Amino acid sequence: MKYFDMILDLFFPPKCPFCSKVLDKAGICPDCEKDLPWIPEESVVREEKNLRCASPLWYEGKVRDGLLRLKFENAPGAAAPMGALLSQCAAEQFGGCFDLVTWVPLSRMRLRKRGYDQARLLAEHACRAWNVRPIALLRKDGNNPPQSGIHDAAARRANVLGMYHVINPDDVAGKRILLVDDICTTGATLSECVRELRLAGAESVVCATVARAERKKK
Repeated sequence: MKYFDMILDLFFPPKCPFCSKVLDKAGICPDCEKDLPWIPEESVVREEKNLRCASPLWYEGKVRDGLLRLKFENAPGAAAPMGALLSQCAAEQFGGCFDLVTWVPLSRMRLRKRGYDQARLLAEHACRAWNVRPIALLRKDGNNPPQSGIHDAAARRANVLGMYHVINPDDVAGKRILLVDDICTTGATLSECVRELRLAGAESVVCATVARAERKKK
């Protein structure tokens, strides 16, 4: 371990991202690893229309609490173990299906307020396992209301329509892309980003998130 990392661990010891228990090294505590709401293997990938998204965990309980801390409680350190989970899931489900990795970006205003982009952090930590770096392919224009405050699926789709744009189509054309985000709820945000990437010429786009909201049974 590098000396700088040792100093950081001394003053900011690694914690389990889901229960905040202090750990000897970055990762997930044994209790959480055993008890987290893991999505069954046969349901890990959600497929509908133009969306294929792999997620290892259901968005509930400790997973929900951990992701809310990452997003709203200045806990960027949680992105490292969560990104490792995402990386393993994406490799198992989509290994060989993507050439580069990108993320769903925050707007400039929200980025300034939060201080970091949690999806970018997740993508960066996921990419460490593959010795590559994620590439910024999308930007978010405007400041629409947060999706978390909108529950109707149609309203969520309308809320993100036209919000995301490809930065440089030459970086996208002909590429197979893995798109990273923290949570897949209705899939509206991911689907809109996938649509923009495909319009810019991407050969294919698959998605990966840390967690997915379980769809309500009719």
